[in-house]
Amino acid sequence: MKHNMRRILVPLVLALVIIGAVSAAVIAGGDSAVTKARLERSVPTTFSRQYVAWTHLQGRHDVTVQSMQAKAMCEKGGASTPDVGPGSDWNCLVSWKDPEVPMPPEGYGKLELNVHTNDCYTAGSSAKLTGVQLMTDKNGRTVNNPVYEFDGCFNPNGDNTPTGHHFPSVLFVTSTAIRRAPDGSVPVQVLCNNGSYGCAGTLTATSGGKKLGSVDFTLHEVQTASLTVPGKAPSNAKDVTYTFSYTKGFGSTSPTTLPLS
Repeated sequence: MKHNMRRILVPLVLALVIIGAVSAAVIAGGDSAVTKARLERSVPTTFSRQYVAWTHLQGRHDVTVQSMQAKAMCEKGGASTPDVGPGSDWNCLVSWKDPEVPMPPEGYGKLELNVHTNDCYTAGSSAKLTGVQLMTDKNGRTVNNPVYEFDGCFNPNGDNTPTGHHFPSVLFVTSTAIRRAPDGSVPVQVLCNNGSYGCAGTLTATSGGKKLGSVDFTLHEVQTASLTVPGKAPSNAKDVTYTFSYTKGFGSTSPTTLPLS
């Protein structure tokens, strides 16, 4: 009896291992229909329809799906993550035209996507460009903003050739205050956000009327870093001013002054 049970259990265990391996491959992407190119073709159309509905609620009729000329660049996770397979870590950078809503300097807004295994997705848009979840319509009623969060689907057998759409990564200073390091240096925390090709350039800093020097940086997209110029802040300095210049990517070139502790 024991031998019979063993003969049954061993194949069963092997079968479970194989099923687990196949499932892991599917989860990781594998031959999934969810791809960068298909999302880049689907998202702009779905977004544009929701956006036009948003303008109609405002009493506007100067924007159409065609006039928006929306384009998207989508990616999953960071630079080291393959752009394939379902997941909640998809982002799409989207550009469009609206005479009353100019694009920010980088030229696009950001959508965060949860892409499902059924060839559909849920997208959340940038409140900075399209408003929050509830809005006041042209009749003074409080209604849901159709472009704040919306669902869409794509053709799993649709065109999968690259779209060639690229948008620059944007560098942000994430520090709100600067803590002096034990050696007197003043590192600043930054983030190179989603986009193409990452961020590169030069950071210069001054403090207490003293030039602290400069440092070159090269970051991948979705990478955080601590950048430190060679000089030390004067002991009586109360703040540090950082200025960025860029050879790759995009960001503010205006000086950023942060309090020093």
